[in-house]
Amino acid sequence: MADLEALLDDFAGECAALETIVAPLDDRGWHTPTPAPGWDVAHQIGHLTWTDEIATLAATDAEHFHALLAEAGPRALTFVDEAAATAAALPADELLARWRVGRTALADALRAVPAGVKLPWFGPPMNPASMVTARIMETWAHGQDVADALGADREPTARLRNIAHIGVRTRDFAYAVRGLTAPAEQFRVELTAPDGTLWTWGPEDAEQRVTGPALDFCLLVTQRRHPEDLAVRATGADAQRWLTIAQAFAGPSGAGRTAGQFA
Repeated sequence: MADLEALLDDFAGECAALETIVAPLDDRGWHTPTPAPGWDVAHQIGHLTWTDEIATLAATDAEHFHALLAEAGPRALTFVDEAAATAAALPADELLARWRVGRTALADALRAVPAGVKLPWFGPPMNPASMVTARIMETWAHGQDVADALGADREPTARLRNIAHIGVRTRDFAYAVRGLTAPAEQFRVELTAPDGTLWTWGPEDAEQRVTGPALDFCLLVTQRRHPEDLAVRATGADAQRWLTIAQAFAGPSGAGRTAGQFA
């Protein structure tokens, strides 16, 4: 439970940081286009709101969650965008209030999940700690879109470790979603944290290695920056290829961002 509580604290912190950017916006600000094609700021917050609510449903009523997926049927690839558009049409104050309520409800729901129980999801089932880590990652990633749209600065924090961890753990998924076979050997990943300390994953003697700033790695695995615009470096052909396909999010691989887009 201590680990879950720490993760929930990070989730609350990430949400609060994003709220400081969007809460002061007027109606025009809420409808500022973001780097995600067709999505404005309201779409981004609407998506986070809806996903928090669906995660709460998964944690509290698995049968209803499975029914929702079955009902989506052939719309499974589009109903997430449809939900974002529906939420984005709400008045800004109503959407903001709904987001606050939804993320609090999710934290309460995850605390109540019995030990050992995994929650259904759009990909493999997840335990509560994995679920909230995914919510931290997505809140940060969509928050980056909002920050880029508004020209807002975001101070990197130790919460990036959660996103980097997902980025490392989803290495094989990035290959699988493209119909590729992942390398059998583990990679060594060494990232410099915002405070200058080193975060590491994988065996120290691995031949395939990835190094760089944690912030840049997180921007890479969430596809918020083009690899050429980041200071993430790879040693070994397999590691170099991974950097071109890495993704920490579920679903189909995205188009990502173009080189020099945010120069």
